Amino acid sequence: MPSVLIVDDLVSIHEMLDAVIQPTGFTTAFATDGEKGLARYKVDKFDLVLADIDMKPMDGITLLKQLKLYDPNCVVIIMTAYASTESAIQALKFGAFDYLQKPFRVDELIATLRRGIEFRQFQAERAATGLPAGAKPGDIEGRLIGKSTALKKLITQVRKLATVRTPVLLIGENGTGKTAVAEILHAASGAAEAQFVRIDCSLSSDANFREGLIGQNGEGGAWVKQAKGGTLFLQHLQCLTVPVQKELVSVLKNTAHGFRLVCTTTVDLEAMTDEGKFHEELFYRVASLPVQTAPLRDRLEDVPLLVKHYCAQATNPHFDAKLVEFTEDALSVMQSYGWPGNLTELLQVVTKIAATTETRIVTLQQLPLRLREVKSWPTLAEFLLGQEKQYIEHVLHACKGDKAAAAKVLGVEVSKLG
Repeated sequence: MPSVLIVDDLVSIHEMLDAVIQPTGFTTAFATDGEKGLARYKVDKFDLVLADIDMKPMDGITLLKQLKLYDPNCVVIIMTAYASTESAIQALKFGAFDYLQKPFRVDELIATLRRGIEFRQFQAERAATGLPAGAKPGDIEGRLIGKSTALKKLITQVRKLATVRTPVLLIGENGTGKTAVAEILHAASGAAEAQFVRIDCSLSSDANFREGLIGQNGEGGAWVKQAKGGTLFLQHLQCLTVPVQKELVSVLKNTAHGFRLVCTTTVDLEAMTDEGKFHEELFYRVASLPVQTAPLRDRLEDVPLLVKHYCAQATNPHFDAKLVEFTEDALSVMQSYGWPGNLTELLQVVTKIAATTETRIVTLQQLPLRLREVKSWPTLAEFLLGQEKQYIEHVLHACKGDKAAAAKVLGVEVSKLG
Protein backbone atom coordinates (compact mmCIF):
# COMPACT_ATOMS: atom_id res chain seq x y z
CA MET A 1 0.00 0.00 0.00
CA PRO A 2 1.20 3.56 -0.65
CA SER A 3 2.66 5.29 2.39
CA VAL A 4 2.03 8.82 3.66
CA LEU A 5 4.15 10.67 6.20
CA ILE A 6 2.02 13.23 8.07
CA VAL A 7 3.99 16.08 9.63
CA ASP A 8 1.98 18.30 11.98
CA ASP A 9 2.61 19.60 15.50
CA LEU A 10 -0.94 18.75 16.63
CA VAL A 11 -1.54 15.14 17.68
CA SER A 12 -5.27 15.70 17.17
CA ILE A 13 -4.57 16.33 13.47
CA HIS A 14 -2.64 13.06 13.33
CA GLU A 15 -5.59 11.18 14.75
CA MET A 16 -8.11 12.83 12.45
CA LEU A 17 -6.03 12.28 9.30
CA ASP A 18 -5.24 8.71 10.25
CA ALA A 19 -8.96 7.99 10.67
CA VAL A 20 -9.88 9.28 7.20
CA ILE A 21 -6.78 8.22 5.21
CA GLN A 22 -6.17 4.63 6.31
CA PRO A 23 -9.57 3.23 5.18
CA THR A 24 -8.85 4.45 1.64
CA GLY A 25 -5.81 2.18 1.18
CA PHE A 26 -2.89 4.25 2.49
CA THR A 27 -0.53 3.46 5.36
CA THR A 28 0.31 6.40 7.62
CA ALA A 29 3.22 7.50 9.79
CA PHE A 30 3.66 10.67 11.84
CA ALA A 31 6.11 13.36 12.94
CA THR A 32 5.42 16.38 15.14
CA ASP A 33 7.78 18.90 13.48
CA GLY A 34 9.82 19.44 10.35
CA GLU A 35 13.13 18.20 11.75
CA LYS A 36 11.61 14.91 12.90
CA GLY A 37 9.74 14.60 9.62
CA LEU A 38 12.95 15.02 7.59
CA ALA A 39 14.76 12.44 9.73
CA ARG A 40 11.85 10.00 9.39
CA TYR A 41 11.73 10.42 5.60
CA LYS A 42 15.45 9.71 5.27
CA VAL A 43 14.92 6.37 7.04
CA ASP A 44 11.75 5.16 5.30
CA LYS A 45 11.40 7.33 2.14
CA PHE A 46 7.61 7.52 2.01
CA ASP A 47 5.56 7.78 -1.18
CA LEU A 48 4.00 11.06 -0.04
CA VAL A 49 4.58 13.72 2.59
CA LEU A 50 1.60 15.68 3.93
CA ALA A 51 3.02 18.59 5.94
CA ASP A 52 1.55 21.53 7.82
CA ILE A 53 3.09 24.87 6.93
CA ASP A 54 3.04 26.41 10.44
CA MET A 55 5.40 24.40 12.67
CA LYS A 56 8.43 25.06 14.88
CA PRO A 57 11.40 24.83 14.91
CA MET A 58 11.29 23.82 11.21
CA ASP A 59 8.22 25.03 9.31
CA GLY A 60 6.62 23.33 6.33
CA ILE A 61 8.33 25.46 3.67
CA THR A 62 11.76 24.76 5.16
CA LEU A 63 10.91 21.07 5.38
CA LEU A 64 9.83 21.14 1.73
CA LYS A 65 13.15 22.70 0.68
CA GLN A 66 15.15 20.18 2.70
CA LEU A 67 13.18 17.23 1.34
CA LYS A 68 13.70 18.43 -2.23
CA LEU A 69 17.44 18.75 -1.61
CA TYR A 70 17.56 15.20 -0.25
CA ASP A 71 15.16 13.69 -2.81
CA PRO A 72 14.21 15.88 -5.82
CA ASN A 73 11.41 13.42 -6.67
CA CYS A 74 9.81 13.68 -3.22
CA VAL A 75 6.06 14.39 -3.51
CA VAL A 76 5.06 16.94 -0.88
CA ILE A 77 1.55 18.27 -0.22
CA ILE A 78 1.38 21.32 2.02
CA MET A 79 -1.47 22.06 4.46
CA THR A 80 -2.15 25.66 5.40
CA ALA A 81 -4.72 27.25 7.69
CA TYR A 82 -4.32 30.71 6.20
CA ALA A 83 -7.22 32.26 4.31
CA SER A 84 -4.91 33.77 1.69
CA THR A 85 -3.06 31.72 -0.88
CA GLU A 86 0.25 33.52 -0.34
CA SER A 87 1.84 30.71 1.69
CA ALA A 88 0.44 28.07 -0.68
CA ILE A 89 1.95 29.86 -3.68
CA GLN A 90 5.29 29.93 -1.86
CA ALA A 91 5.00 26.16 -1.46
CA LEU A 92 4.35 25.71 -5.19
CA LYS A 93 7.31 27.96 -5.95
CA PHE A 94 9.62 25.66 -4.02
CA GLY A 95 8.35 22.47 -5.60
CA ALA A 96 5.29 21.32 -3.66
CA PHE A 97 3.08 18.93 -5.60
CA ASP A 98 -0.05 20.72 -4.36
CA TYR A 99 -1.57 22.36 -1.30
CA LEU A 100 -4.68 21.98 0.87
CA GLN A 101 -6.30 24.77 2.84
CA LYS A 102 -7.69 23.92 6.28
CA PRO A 103 -10.41 23.11 6.89
CA PHE A 104 -10.44 20.85 3.83
CA ARG A 105 -13.01 18.31 2.70
CA VAL A 106 -12.21 14.63 3.06
CA ASP A 107 -12.93 13.94 -0.63
CA GLU A 108 -10.58 16.78 -1.61
CA LEU A 109 -7.85 15.35 0.63
CA ILE A 110 -8.14 11.81 -0.72
CA ALA A 111 -8.31 13.00 -4.34
CA THR A 112 -5.11 15.03 -3.86
CA LEU A 113 -3.34 12.09 -2.23
CA ARG A 114 -4.32 9.80 -5.10
CA ARG A 115 -3.06 12.28 -7.69
CA GLY A 116 0.18 12.46 -5.75
CA ILE A 117 0.52 8.67 -5.82
CA GLU A 118 -0.16 8.58 -9.56
CA PHE A 119 2.56 11.15 -10.07
CA ARG A 120 4.98 9.25 -7.82
CA GLN A 121 4.35 6.04 -9.77
CA PHE A 122 4.86 7.88 -13.05
CA GLN A 123 8.25 9.13 -11.81
CA ALA A 124 9.24 5.64 -10.66
CA GLU A 125 8.38 4.12 -14.05
CA ARG A 126 10.41 6.73 -15.89
CA ALA A 127 13.37 6.32 -13.52
CA ALA A 128 13.32 2.55 -14.07
CA THR A 129 13.06 2.62 -17.87
CA GLY A 130 14.82 5.89 -18.77
CA LEU A 131 13.62 7.41 -22.03
CA PRO A 132 10.44 5.61 -23.06
CA ALA A 133 10.09 3.96 -26.45
CA GLY A 134 8.42 7.05 -27.88
CA ALA A 135 11.38 9.33 -27.19
CA LYS A 136 14.63 7.62 -28.16
CA PRO A 137 17.79 9.76 -28.02
CA GLY A 138 18.05 9.72 -31.83
CA ASP A 139 14.52 11.08 -32.11
CA ILE A 140 15.50 14.13 -30.09
CA GLU A 141 18.55 14.92 -32.25
CA GLY A 142 16.39 14.29 -35.31
CA ARG A 143 14.11 17.18 -34.33
CA LEU A 144 16.59 19.53 -32.62
CA ILE A 145 19.29 20.16 -35.24
CA GLY A 146 22.68 21.66 -34.44
CA LYS A 147 25.90 21.45 -32.48
CA SER A 148 25.98 24.85 -30.79
CA THR A 149 26.32 25.18 -27.03
CA ALA A 150 22.80 26.57 -26.78
CA LEU A 151 21.33 23.62 -28.73
CA LYS A 152 23.30 21.02 -26.73
CA LYS A 153 22.00 22.57 -23.52
CA LEU A 154 18.43 22.36 -24.79
CA ILE A 155 18.84 18.71 -25.80
CA THR A 156 20.19 17.87 -22.34
CA GLN A 157 17.19 19.56 -20.73
CA VAL A 158 14.73 17.76 -23.02
CA ARG A 159 16.29 14.39 -22.16
CA LYS A 160 15.70 15.08 -18.48
CA LEU A 161 12.19 16.44 -19.00
CA ALA A 162 11.22 13.31 -20.94
CA THR A 163 11.53 11.30 -17.72
CA VAL A 164 9.13 13.38 -15.60
CA ARG A 165 5.58 14.64 -15.93
CA THR A 166 5.96 18.01 -14.22
CA PRO A 167 4.49 20.99 -16.16
CA VAL A 168 7.00 22.66 -18.47
CA LEU A 169 7.14 26.32 -19.50
CA LEU A 170 8.97 26.93 -22.79
CA ILE A 171 10.25 30.49 -23.07
CA GLY A 172 11.52 32.04 -26.28
CA GLU A 173 10.83 34.09 -29.38
CA ASN A 174 8.47 32.86 -32.07
CA GLY A 175 10.09 30.31 -34.34
CA THR A 176 12.73 29.02 -31.91
CA GLY A 177 11.53 25.41 -31.77
CA LYS A 178 9.15 25.43 -28.80
CA THR A 179 6.53 23.36 -30.64
CA ALA A 180 9.14 20.75 -31.60
CA VAL A 181 10.14 20.42 -27.94
CA ALA A 182 6.48 20.03 -26.91
CA GLU A 183 5.98 17.30 -29.53
CA ILE A 184 9.10 15.47 -28.33
CA LEU A 185 7.82 15.56 -24.76
CA HIS A 186 4.46 14.25 -25.94
CA ALA A 187 6.18 11.36 -27.70
CA ALA A 188 7.95 10.65 -24.41
CA SER A 189 4.62 9.69 -22.87
CA GLY A 190 4.88 6.39 -24.72
CA ALA A 191 1.12 6.39 -25.34
CA ALA A 192 0.73 6.56 -29.12
CA GLU A 193 -3.06 6.74 -28.91
CA ALA A 194 -3.01 9.73 -26.51
CA GLN A 195 -3.85 13.10 -28.04
CA PHE A 196 -1.63 16.15 -28.42
CA VAL A 197 -4.12 18.98 -27.84
CA ARG A 198 -2.68 22.25 -29.13
CA ILE A 199 -4.36 25.52 -28.13
CA ASP A 200 -3.11 28.96 -29.22
CA CYS A 201 -4.16 31.34 -26.45
CA SER A 202 -3.71 34.33 -28.77
CA LEU A 203 -6.41 33.20 -31.21
CA SER A 204 -9.57 32.75 -29.17
CA SER A 205 -12.03 34.59 -26.96
CA ASP A 206 -12.68 34.25 -23.22
CA ALA A 207 -15.96 32.50 -24.02
CA ASN A 208 -14.18 29.83 -26.07
CA PHE A 209 -11.55 29.32 -23.40
CA ARG A 210 -14.18 28.96 -20.71
CA GLU A 211 -15.95 26.34 -22.83
CA GLY A 212 -12.84 24.46 -23.95
CA LEU A 213 -10.54 24.83 -20.94
CA ILE A 214 -12.66 25.61 -17.91
CA GLY A 215 -15.89 23.70 -18.57
CA GLN A 216 -18.88 23.55 -16.28
CA ASN A 217 -18.13 23.99 -12.56
CA GLY A 218 -14.43 24.44 -13.36
CA GLU A 219 -13.93 20.71 -13.93
CA GLY A 220 -12.27 21.08 -17.32
CA GLY A 221 -13.79 21.55 -20.76
CA ALA A 222 -13.55 19.53 -23.99
CA TRP A 223 -9.88 20.36 -24.61
CA VAL A 224 -8.89 19.16 -21.13
CA LYS A 225 -10.88 15.94 -21.53
CA GLN A 226 -9.28 15.29 -24.94
CA ALA A 227 -5.81 15.70 -23.44
CA LYS A 228 -6.35 13.06 -20.72
CA GLY A 229 -3.44 10.65 -20.82
CA GLY A 230 -1.72 12.83 -23.41
CA THR A 231 -0.51 16.44 -23.63
CA LEU A 232 -2.25 19.79 -23.26
CA PHE A 233 -0.12 22.32 -25.15
CA LEU A 234 -1.00 25.96 -24.42
CA GLN A 235 0.82 28.38 -26.70
CA HIS A 236 1.26 32.09 -25.89
CA LEU A 237 -0.02 31.62 -22.35
CA GLN A 238 0.52 35.33 -21.64
CA CYS A 239 -2.43 36.13 -23.92
CA LEU A 240 -5.02 34.65 -21.53
CA THR A 241 -6.95 37.34 -19.70
CA VAL A 242 -6.51 37.51 -15.92
CA PRO A 243 -10.07 36.26 -15.19
CA VAL A 244 -9.47 33.17 -17.36
CA GLN A 245 -6.05 32.66 -15.76
CA LYS A 246 -7.71 32.61 -12.35
CA GLU A 247 -10.30 30.06 -13.45
CA LEU A 248 -7.61 27.91 -15.07
CA VAL A 249 -5.89 27.52 -11.69
CA SER A 250 -8.81 25.56 -10.27
CA VAL A 251 -8.97 23.37 -13.38
CA LEU A 252 -5.26 22.54 -13.15
CA LYS A 253 -5.55 21.87 -9.44
CA ASN A 254 -8.13 19.18 -10.14
CA THR A 255 -6.99 17.79 -13.49
CA ALA A 256 -3.41 18.82 -14.35
CA HIS A 257 -1.90 15.49 -13.38
CA GLY A 258 -4.15 13.58 -15.75
CA PHE A 259 -2.14 14.92 -18.71
CA ARG A 260 1.21 16.42 -19.61
CA LEU A 261 0.97 20.23 -19.45
CA VAL A 262 3.34 22.19 -21.69
CA CYS A 263 2.99 25.97 -22.06
CA THR A 264 4.87 28.54 -24.10
CA THR A 265 5.44 32.26 -23.77
CA THR A 266 7.37 34.87 -25.73
CA VAL A 267 7.53 37.30 -22.79
CA ASP A 268 8.91 37.36 -19.25
CA LEU A 269 5.98 35.84 -17.33
CA GLU A 270 7.75 36.26 -14.01
CA ALA A 271 8.02 40.02 -14.61
CA MET A 272 4.34 40.11 -15.59
CA THR A 273 3.53 38.26 -12.37
CA ASP A 274 5.54 40.73 -10.29
CA GLU A 275 3.65 43.57 -11.99
CA GLY A 276 0.29 41.97 -11.21
CA LYS A 277 -0.46 41.30 -14.88
CA PHE A 278 -0.33 37.50 -14.60
CA HIS A 279 -1.95 35.30 -11.96
CA GLU A 280 0.69 34.38 -9.39
CA GLU A 281 -0.51 30.88 -8.57
CA LEU A 282 -0.91 29.99 -12.24
CA PHE A 283 2.66 31.10 -12.87
CA TYR A 284 4.09 28.81 -10.20
CA ARG A 285 1.90 25.92 -11.33
CA VAL A 286 3.16 26.10 -14.93
CA ALA A 287 6.71 27.41 -14.42
CA SER A 288 8.25 24.82 -12.11
CA LEU A 289 10.44 23.69 -15.05
CA PRO A 290 11.25 26.72 -17.24
CA VAL A 291 13.18 26.04 -20.45
CA GLN A 292 14.69 28.75 -22.65
CA THR A 293 14.85 28.23 -26.43
CA ALA A 294 17.60 30.33 -27.98
CA PRO A 295 16.98 32.62 -30.99
CA LEU A 296 18.77 31.57 -34.17
CA ARG A 297 21.04 34.64 -34.03
CA ASP A 298 22.57 33.14 -30.86
CA ARG A 299 23.32 29.80 -32.57
CA LEU A 300 24.39 30.85 -36.07
CA GLU A 301 26.96 28.06 -36.17
CA ASP A 302 24.00 25.68 -36.55
CA VAL A 303 22.87 27.28 -39.83
CA PRO A 304 24.81 24.93 -42.20
CA LEU A 305 23.37 21.82 -40.51
CA LEU A 306 19.88 23.32 -40.52
CA VAL A 307 20.19 24.23 -44.20
CA LYS A 308 21.12 20.64 -45.06
CA HIS A 309 18.25 19.32 -42.92
CA TYR A 310 15.68 21.64 -44.52
CA CYS A 311 16.90 20.84 -48.05
CA ALA A 312 16.17 17.18 -47.35
CA GLN A 313 12.55 18.11 -46.59
CA ALA A 314 12.01 19.90 -49.92
CA THR A 315 10.82 18.46 -53.24
CA ASN A 316 12.50 19.61 -56.46
CA PRO A 317 11.21 18.60 -59.93
CA HIS A 318 14.71 18.62 -61.44
CA PHE A 319 16.64 16.43 -58.97
CA ASP A 320 16.72 15.12 -55.44
CA ALA A 321 16.58 18.18 -53.15
CA LYS A 322 18.77 16.30 -50.67
CA LEU A 323 21.65 16.88 -53.11
CA VAL A 324 21.22 20.68 -53.10
CA GLU A 325 24.28 22.45 -51.67
CA PHE A 326 24.83 26.09 -50.75
CA THR A 327 28.20 27.65 -51.58
CA GLU A 328 30.50 28.81 -48.81
CA ASP A 329 29.76 32.44 -49.70
CA ALA A 330 26.02 31.83 -49.45
CA LEU A 331 26.35 30.03 -46.11
CA SER A 332 28.63 32.78 -44.82
CA VAL A 333 26.00 35.43 -45.56
CA MET A 334 23.30 33.25 -44.00
CA GLN A 335 25.44 32.96 -40.87
CA SER A 336 25.81 36.75 -40.75
CA TYR A 337 22.09 37.47 -41.03
CA GLY A 338 20.08 38.13 -37.86
CA TRP A 339 17.08 35.85 -38.71
CA PRO A 340 14.36 37.82 -36.92
CA GLY A 341 11.92 35.03 -37.85
CA ASN A 342 14.30 32.43 -36.40
CA LEU A 343 13.93 28.80 -37.54
CA THR A 344 10.62 29.52 -39.27
CA GLU A 345 12.23 32.13 -41.51
CA LEU A 346 15.24 29.93 -42.28
CA LEU A 347 12.98 26.99 -43.15
CA GLN A 348 10.94 29.19 -45.49
CA VAL A 349 14.03 30.55 -47.27
CA VAL A 350 15.79 27.19 -47.66
CA THR A 351 12.80 25.11 -48.73
CA LYS A 352 11.75 27.71 -51.32
CA ILE A 353 15.23 27.81 -52.84
CA ALA A 354 15.70 24.02 -52.68
CA ALA A 355 12.32 23.45 -54.32
CA THR A 356 12.76 25.94 -57.17
CA THR A 357 16.48 26.00 -58.00
CA GLU A 358 17.41 24.65 -61.43
CA THR A 359 21.03 24.19 -60.38
CA ARG A 360 22.18 21.81 -57.69
CA ILE A 361 24.63 24.38 -56.30
CA VAL A 362 22.99 27.44 -54.73
CA THR A 363 25.05 30.63 -55.00
CA LEU A 364 25.02 33.89 -53.06
CA GLN A 365 22.96 35.62 -55.76
CA GLN A 366 20.10 33.15 -55.28
CA LEU A 367 19.55 34.27 -51.70
CA PRO A 368 16.77 36.79 -50.95
CA LEU A 369 17.91 40.40 -51.25
CA ARG A 370 17.23 41.06 -47.57
CA LEU A 371 19.95 38.58 -46.61
CA ARG A 372 22.50 40.24 -48.88
CA GLU A 373 21.82 43.85 -47.89
CA VAL A 374 23.37 45.62 -44.91
CA LYS A 375 20.39 46.47 -42.71
CA SER A 376 21.84 48.30 -39.72
CA TRP A 377 24.87 50.56 -39.68
CA PRO A 378 26.22 51.97 -36.41
CA THR A 379 25.11 55.57 -35.91
CA LEU A 380 27.45 58.53 -36.26
CA ALA A 381 27.05 59.09 -32.51
CA GLU A 382 28.38 55.56 -31.82
CA PHE A 383 31.31 56.27 -34.13
CA LEU A 384 32.15 59.53 -32.36
CA LEU A 385 31.84 57.90 -28.91
CA GLY A 386 34.93 55.74 -29.33
CA GLN A 387 33.40 53.00 -31.48
CA GLU A 388 35.84 53.46 -34.38
CA LYS A 389 37.21 49.91 -34.28
CA GLN A 390 33.80 48.30 -34.05
CA TYR A 391 32.52 50.52 -36.87
CA ILE A 392 35.47 49.72 -39.14
CA GLU A 393 35.14 45.97 -38.46
CA HIS A 394 31.43 46.17 -39.24
CA VAL A 395 32.05 47.91 -42.57
CA LEU A 396 34.87 45.52 -43.51
CA HIS A 397 32.60 42.56 -42.79
CA ALA A 398 29.80 44.10 -44.87
CA CYS A 399 32.26 44.64 -47.73
CA LYS A 400 33.43 41.01 -47.58
CA GLY A 401 36.91 42.07 -46.44
CA ASP A 402 37.46 44.36 -49.45
CA LYS A 403 39.52 47.17 -47.88
CA ALA A 404 39.21 49.42 -50.92
CA ALA A 405 35.42 49.22 -50.81
CA ALA A 406 35.39 49.72 -47.05
CA ALA A 407 37.70 52.75 -47.31
CA LYS A 408 35.33 54.27 -49.86
CA VAL A 409 32.36 53.79 -47.49
CA LEU A 410 34.32 55.26 -44.57
CA GLY A 411 35.80 58.10 -46.61
CA VAL A 412 39.37 57.32 -45.58
CA GLU A 413 42.54 56.09 -47.27
CA VAL A 414 43.04 52.35 -47.50
CA SER A 415 46.25 52.65 -45.45
CA LYS A 416 44.18 53.84 -42.48
CA LEU A 417 42.57 50.39 -42.24
CA GLY A 418 45.88 48.68 -41.41
